[in-house]
Amino acid sequence: MIEKGPRRRPLAAAVLLAAACASTARARAQSLEPRAYSPNPTGVNFAIAGYTYQTGSVFVDPDLPVTNVSAKLSVGTLSYAHTFSLFGRSASAGLLIPYAGGTVSGQVFEQERSVTRTGLGDMGIRMTCNIFGGPALSPKEFAAHAPETTLGMSFLVVAPTGQYYPDKLINIGSHRWAFRPELGFSHPAGRWFFEAYAGVWFFTTNDDFFGGHVRTQEPIGAFQAHVSYTFAPRLWLAADYTYYTGGRTTVNGVLNEDLQKNSRVGLTVAIPIARNQSLKFAWSRGASTSIGSDFTTYSVGYQFLWFDAR
Repeated sequence: MIEKGPRRRPLAAAVLLAAACASTARARAQSLEPRAYSPNPTGVNFAIAGYTYQTGSVFVDPDLPVTNVSAKLSVGTLSYAHTFSLFGRSASAGLLIPYAGGTVSGQVFEQERSVTRTGLGDMGIRMTCNIFGGPALSPKEFAAHAPETTLGMSFLVVAPTGQYYPDKLINIGSHRWAFRPELGFSHPAGRWFFEAYAGVWFFTTNDDFFGGHVRTQEPIGAFQAHVSYTFAPRLWLAADYTYYTGGRTTVNGVLNEDLQKNSRVGLTVAIPIARNQSLKFAWSRGASTSIGSDFTTYSVGYQFLWFDAR
């Protein structure tokens, strides 16, 4: 439980603000990713440049002396992915590097406070492989293969490469490793495409949190569902939903009252602009928020793909 004395309150407030605003791993826990497990032919390379803007409020424990917390965050990303065959199944590996900046403001003990940060975020590395359905196929074989139900798995690692100052409350990086194993189910039905994902985030210890404290975080369960409709090849629209829960933190052995039980809804549209190029636009907002950020998110991504030389 959180102690109510004045010495404990500022540190508890710091924990909640840092968890809600600072970590790129936390942002990924909220992510909505339709078509993440869609099969692709082997030997395809994807290069993606993206931009995301988030704005909204941050909800903290009402017993803490922190109120009216809001944030405006911008994240630019560069990512690369490559598809290949793994034991005869369709698989891919990818790398994502974010660069983030933003401002967090609020009232601490009724005094206005504001902080701005800009810098590299935590790098993500992801491996995905189909378990059932989605065999490894060449581009020619893939074009002749009928869509089928698939079950895939992925493993995402977020490395502590982001900008981090241990004497600062708000940071771009999280100064810890994060891992997310996930299962993804997809089912095509004519022009419709149905998906459901279930994963769990695990975090290592931050042993240099805000002035030398030790901070740990319990796992976060993350669930997603998507329903999309294909209008033409590579032109589709998806309705998205995610729910994530867990993530209580402990600082120096004291458990905080920051259990998350949050959900988000959104829309995603993919538009081809050339044979090997496409744009993706996405919008999402909080449906319900207990503790943490209630952001409205806008994003755009440009994708360029090419095939390995044969």
